[in-house]
Amino acid sequence: MKERLAAAFLRLSGWAPEGAVPTAKHYVLIAAPHTSNWDLVYLLALSWVLGVRVSWMGKHTLFRGPAGTVMRGLGGVPVRRDRRNDLVAQMVQAFADSPTLALVVPAEGTRSAASHWKSGFYRIARAAEVPVVLGYLDYGRRRGGFGPEIRPSGDVKRDMDRIRAFYADKTPRHPEGFGPVQLVDEEKQSRS
Repeated sequence: MKERLAAAFLRLSGWAPEGAVPTAKHYVLIAAPHTSNWDLVYLLALSWVLGVRVSWMGKHTLFRGPAGTVMRGLGGVPVRRDRRNDLVAQMVQAFADSPTLALVVPAEGTRSAASHWKSGFYRIARAAEVPVVLGYLDYGRRRGGFGPEIRPSGDVKRDMDRIRAFYADKTPRHPEGFGPVQLVDEEKQSRS
């Protein structure tokens, strides 16, 4: 049922999925560009049409009571944000506990322009030993889907060069809100 509703929604809004469905059973899915609340709606619709069950991190308090059932049904994974240093460990455990997991991480960390991306997606993938899949929404072409799988090598700059090249031609809903595709870790690594 949700696949048919998602397909109808995409058709009516002029959007279409593209790209191959990832073959990995576990992966971190970058959600970019992320400049609008509509991004989650399109991400869920595209993933339902393509038959990919995605999971996303949400503050644990969103999962209390009846709302928790709905949030989990939409792919929510509760995390304790008050234990920031433990977030990577929480997600590594989530990968270990699940036979399949496509964990969505909005690498920008905000819908507003930022000076750099958050490195959580990279650190989680490295620690869990899973690939990063480059998910995207291209508002210019009204297309979205999955790009290549990248295994983080530890050479942050080289890995990010590949990621930057992929997102270079993707148009966000609000271009002024899409900051540079860069990690602070790249600067640290180049200095050492």
